Amino acid sequence: MPIAFLNRSLTFPDPRQADSEGLAAVGGDLSPARLLQAYRSGFFPWSANPLTWWSPDPRAIIELERFHIPRSLARILRHNPFRVTLDRAFRQVMEGCAAPGPNRPETWITPEFIAAYTRLHELGHAHSVECWLGGDLAGGIYGVAVGGAFSGESMFHRADNASKVALCRLAQLLRERGFALFDIQMLTPATERLSGIEIPREEYLRRLAQAAQLACEFRDAP
Repeated sequence: MPIAFLNRSLTFPDPRQADSEGLAAVGGDLSPARLLQAYRSGFFPWSANPLTWWSPDPRAIIELERFHIPRSLARILRHNPFRVTLDRAFRQVMEGCAAPGPNRPETWITPEFIAAYTRLHELGHAHSVECWLGGDLAGGIYGVAVGGAFSGESMFHRADNASKVALCRLAQLLRERGFALFDIQMLTPATERLSGIEIPREEYLRRLAQAAQLACEFRDAP
């Protein structure tokens, strides 16, 4: 199928028309309305120049009811080396995810993405989990919530296991708050060890349509 070129309309193509890599559309903008429509439609953006929209097949998710914590990580969680917070440092988490690392000389998270998702966070749709050591941000994860679906975008760590602890806390919170779908987009060795699996895009879109109808709140317990 040819790649669609987006204009001012917020309409996205059928995600089943994506190419073999998952690319389905180019163009548009990163406005809150377009981003939310993208996530409801099964897409996520993955570059800013040009702006590209993706819906890969298969799609990676974490099954919240089957979430498994490896024994070694469970020991770390019991010792609780980090102070974990929610939505306290969203932009800092994004900047941490965007920072180059030893095996990552550059990332797709440009200043345009940071500005757009920070705006989405200010509107209550994008969220972060932070891990702190003292007053220093040691790691975190961020993503977008649409109804009862949460799409994890990226995570980072500056201290060993900080991103894994953030992911565990996020999965726990989503399960407690009744979320039905935890999208992680693409499987990595780290997420596979934490119960990440791949499902066909058709199944993902079916689950997304159901989850998006739920009214779930991303917040900590009072």
